[in-house]
Amino acid sequence: MAHTGHTRNTVSMRRALRREAPSTIGLLADEQDFAAMRRYRTFTFDDHAVYLQQVESLLKTLAAQGMHTTLALFDPDDYAEFCAETGLDADAGASRSRFTAEIAAAGATVAYTGQPLSELIPLLVSRAVRQATWEYATLLLADLGPCADCGQDIGRAAFDRASHLLTRLLETAGPGTHHLVCSTPTEKDQLLAVLHTHRDGSGPARLDTSEGAEFATVLAVAVALESRGGVVLRTTAPDTPDRVHGWRLAHGALSPLTAGEVFNAYCTDAETGEPVSPESGVEYCAGFDIGADEAQRHH
Repeated sequence: MAHTGHTRNTVSMRRALRREAPSTIGLLADEQDFAAMRRYRTFTFDDHAVYLQQVESLLKTLAAQGMHTTLALFDPDDYAEFCAETGLDADAGASRSRFTAEIAAAGATVAYTGQPLSELIPLLVSRAVRQATWEYATLLLADLGPCADCGQDIGRAAFDRASHLLTRLLETAGPGTHHLVCSTPTEKDQLLAVLHTHRDGSGPARLDTSEGAEFATVLAVAVALESRGGVVLRTTAPDTPDRVHGWRLAHGALSPLTAGEVFNAYCTDAETGEPVSPESGVEYCAGFDIGADEAQRHH
C-alpha cells in the first residue's frame, strides 16, 4: 500500500508540473502556409478548416487543464531555413516542435484566454507585422553608422530625436484617448506604426512601452532618412466629436498640416487615390504646434 501511495503522489506531482509548464502552438494561419506544410509526410492534416478546428479544440483542452498556452505564427519558409541551418530533419514532428519553441522565444505571440480562434488570428498577424516592422526599422537605423562630421551614431540620434517629438506630441495632445499612426516610405517598403495612449486630466499619457518603442523607431527612420514621414493623431473624448490632426516630418521636426490637408489625407484611398467619404461625427483639424526647438540633423 505504501508503494501505491508513493506512486500516486509521484503521478500527482507530475500532473502539477505539467499544468505549470507553458505550452506553445505554432499556428499555420492561412491556407497558403498550410498547403506548403503538406509536402511533409509527417504533417498529417489535409484540410485547413479542419486543422483550425483541431487547434481550437486543443486550446480549450489545455485551458481546461489549467495550462497557459500561447500561439505563434508558423512560417514554412522560415522553418525550412531553420532546419537547413541546424541540420534537423524538416519532416519530423520534433523539428517542428523545436522551431515553434524558437519562434515563441523571439517572435510575436498571443496568449490564449478563451477567445475564439477567429479573434486570435488577426491579433497574432498584427503583432507579427508590428515586430517585423520594428526589426526592419531597427536594422535600417543600425546600418546608418556614425555622422561624418561629429561622429555621433546617426540611428541613435534619430531615435532620441523621435522619442522627444513623440513625448512633446503626447504632452501637447492633452486628455483623452489617442490613436497615433506614423508612416514613412523606405526603398523597399512603406513603414507603418500605430500607438494607442490614454491620458486623464493633467497626468502623463499611459501607453504600452513596446508600442511606444516601435512608433519611435519608425519615426526615427523618417528623421534619419529625411523621408516623407507623416503622423496622424485621432483623439476620442466623452461628449465631443473625434478630432483628427496631422503633421508632416520636415528637417527633423513635425510641421502641422492644415485642416484641408488633414481632410484630404484622411479622405483619400492610399492605393487608388480615389476620394473616400468623410466619417460622420469626426472633425478634421490642423495639426497643433508641439513647440519649436532646434532640430538635430546629420548628413
